[in-house]
Amino acid sequence: MTQHDVLPLHVLREYSLIADGERGALVGPRGDIVWLCAPRWDSGAVFSSLIGGSGHYTVSPRGRFVWGGFYEDGTLIWRNRWITENGIVESREALAFPGDPRRAVLLRRITAVEGIADLTVHLEPHADFGYSSPREVQRDEDGVWKGRSGALRWRWTGAATARPRHHARHITGLAMDLHLDPGDCHDLILELSEEPLAEKPDASRTWSATENAWRREVPVLENNLAPGDSRHAYTVLRGLTSSTGGMVGAVTTSLPERAEAGRNYDYRYVWIRDQCYAGQAVAAAGPHPLLDDAVRFVSARLHQDGPRMAPAYTVTGGPVPDQRRLGLNGYPGGYDRVGNWVNRQFQLDAFGEALMLFAAAQRHGRLDAEGWRAAEIATDAIARRRHEPDAGIWELDNRAWTHSRLSCVAGLRSLAQAAPAGRTRAWTDLADSLVAETAATSTHPSGRWQRSPQDPGLDAALLLPPVRGALPADDPRTLRTLRAYTRKLTHDHYAYRFRHDERPLGEAEGAFLLCGYVMALAEHQQGHQEEALRWFERNRAACGPPGLYTEEYDVGQRQLRGNLPQAFVHALMLETATRLTAAPTTTPGL
Repeated sequence: MTQHDVLPLHVLREYSLIADGERGALVGPRGDIVWLCAPRWDSGAVFSSLIGGSGHYTVSPRGRFVWGGFYEDGTLIWRNRWITENGIVESREALAFPGDPRRAVLLRRITAVEGIADLTVHLEPHADFGYSSPREVQRDEDGVWKGRSGALRWRWTGAATARPRHHARHITGLAMDLHLDPGDCHDLILELSEEPLAEKPDASRTWSATENAWRREVPVLENNLAPGDSRHAYTVLRGLTSSTGGMVGAVTTSLPERAEAGRNYDYRYVWIRDQCYAGQAVAAAGPHPLLDDAVRFVSARLHQDGPRMAPAYTVTGGPVPDQRRLGLNGYPGGYDRVGNWVNRQFQLDAFGEALMLFAAAQRHGRLDAEGWRAAEIATDAIARRRHEPDAGIWELDNRAWTHSRLSCVAGLRSLAQAAPAGRTRAWTDLADSLVAETAATSTHPSGRWQRSPQDPGLDAALLLPPVRGALPADDPRTLRTLRAYTRKLTHDHYAYRFRHDERPLGEAEGAFLLCGYVMALAEHQQGHQEEALRWFERNRAACGPPGLYTEEYDVGQRQLRGNLPQAFVHALMLETATRLTAAPTTTPGL
């Protein structure tokens, strides 16, 4: 690879994730780390080749090879595994876990498993999405490289033989040839921080601490349909969850949902709805720590902003920045974008989802006084703002979206079920009032629910409130909506959100994996267990070798579309795998 080479990209299904709760990196099959924002989730990327920036960190075998890889069980420690013409070589990849919000520590351990291994190593730390080149680059007497890029300080240990690479007399990065004899291993440690770097970490101790921390953090999930995949889903959710309790929607920005369709977004923030989905999914599996994290973060936002709670925040509880372009080429088929216009929206359903989260926590005896106060703030917000148009689950134009109102009904009923005696009448009355108001304006002439008073169409989101207990499973509107949706917006056990236009479903957008899992839950609620299992298995398979899901799945090309990994899909996969093992229930909040 020369200074002028363009780093080849891969289809999204081939990228693996390493994460530590405070940031995450994508690793390609050539050992190419092409995405990492540091020091925080929403910071500028120091490796941004994924969307056209110039930074990357690559450890790759020389010559011809074929690729494979796997996660160590219950961790986000990934092993790239290459079969070369000389043998087998592995690169063990991780971010030191749990992450320090101020400093990223990226671990790579390369091992010649069989035969000799010859590899090339390239480090090009270009902060600010590639706009800040390395500077003040120097090697100390111990062979440790140090430098800066933008506001970041970096230190690279284990690369004493590396040499600077130049372009137009400026250092662009460092390169190294690495030879390993059979059985040898070599450690590389890269540290990134905006603050002065303290004592260098010891590779063996840091690896051991990371392994032990993952063992403590990730429970064994046995009582569900897919224990291994469920545990992996929990692990991904933990990797996306900061020490603040906030869980980002995805690691990346700007990965297109549909080539040239203009649907490129920045998901490196905490969506209240997504966080509630994750908390409820975990609660279905047991009273595990991610449930407490979700309650803590959502409760804090309600105490902070009350009825003006935003749909999304940074992981520290700050406002999401305005949307802007970066001037990069973007991932093929898309374009670059940071920030998100969600910061200007009102989403009523987030308050209902918060109530369902709090009710789930209460059923496990894990809702404290602060949580109850947050729940009362949310119920008051619903009472005050229920007649306002909102952007809805899909963040479209402001309307009286049926899903938003019925989600609030589900939340109110769930909380009433979980609350101590004497605190439920007002919540139940408000729920009944909301159902009556919504039915008067948004019941389709066929007797099913419609998207809004102005939109008679169908929407996958209309399936979720009945599953959550807003209405009985045998309510005629529930049954008619499910039947009509299945007939018009699904194909071969893939589900689509709504009809954009008259094109075939798969041409307008990819199958929406969240909706596929909701279909599984809806069929299960109706007692159709075999059909529920078909939905579950079809959508569970819509991932690549690392077992990561995006928002959408291109059925025709069998490719992932959108930002990676998408937290709410992993959450619904975990929940569905758990709930389908039990008998159907119509209890609010399940």
